[in-house]
Amino acid sequence: MKGEVLLGHKTDYVDTYSPSLLCSLPRRDGHFGVFGEDRWMGYEFSWLNAKGRPEIAGLRLSVSADSACIVESKSMKLYLGSFAQTRFNTRAEVHQTLMQDLGTAFRAPVVLEILTLDQLPQTVAKMPGICLDALDVSMTSYEPIPDVLQILPSEMSVDETLYTHLFRSLCPVTGQPDWASIVIEYTGRQIERQGLLKYLVSYRCHAGFHEAVVEEIFHDLQRLCAPQSLSVYGRFLRRGGLEINPYRSTEGGVAPDYRIHRQ
Repeated sequence: MKGEVLLGHKTDYVDTYSPSLLCSLPRRDGHFGVFGEDRWMGYEFSWLNAKGRPEIAGLRLSVSADSACIVESKSMKLYLGSFAQTRFNTRAEVHQTLMQDLGTAFRAPVVLEILTLDQLPQTVAKMPGICLDALDVSMTSYEPIPDVLQILPSEMSVDETLYTHLFRSLCPVTGQPDWASIVIEYTGRQIERQGLLKYLVSYRCHAGFHEAVVEEIFHDLQRLCAPQSLSVYGRFLRRGGLEINPYRSTEGGVAPDYRIHRQ
């Protein structure tokens, strides 16, 4: 299901079911040896039941990092909005419709849950691991500078989780900021922390979709630091009621299921 990229264009908001609104984009190559998923959360989803009464819910959607396509975020927002004035006989019918349309758009199986408001993820007060944000680094570049990534001279292997709330990148179409907290979990020779923070902050003026940005971070860390195991998790703030949280890992499994206080 391919359509015109809707970002950056004036758009008429449709409130009757329109699967043609979904816009698929080919996923970047280079997934060999990479596991993970893209996890979406939707907080503004509604439809009409058989009697015309509105129903409201949250959505949790997961798709593998090796799906053939990603779905452009504004098209997802418009597609979900098109359910608002459409009647469905049952919640199961809504679920089946979403599964079919989104599986076609991603060109891959999806895992999807329709959540009651009480089932939405609870906020956690603190990220896992050690925060890098108190490090006093000097910055002059705000495009990715992977050359600042280094490992410490010691041959000792460490197992640690590091994170920052200072991350920002830009939408590649509109130039709007995408704010995130980035979590790096790895086993291997210790990564020099100031260089890691400088590298992550250097994305501040970089244009890239969430999925591509997290994957680029993952590949740079793999290439320059050669950890034995590595996971990179991007917890992006929502826009238009949607958040996309890409997770890339050398290990199998799914993304950790938590929500941070900013989201």
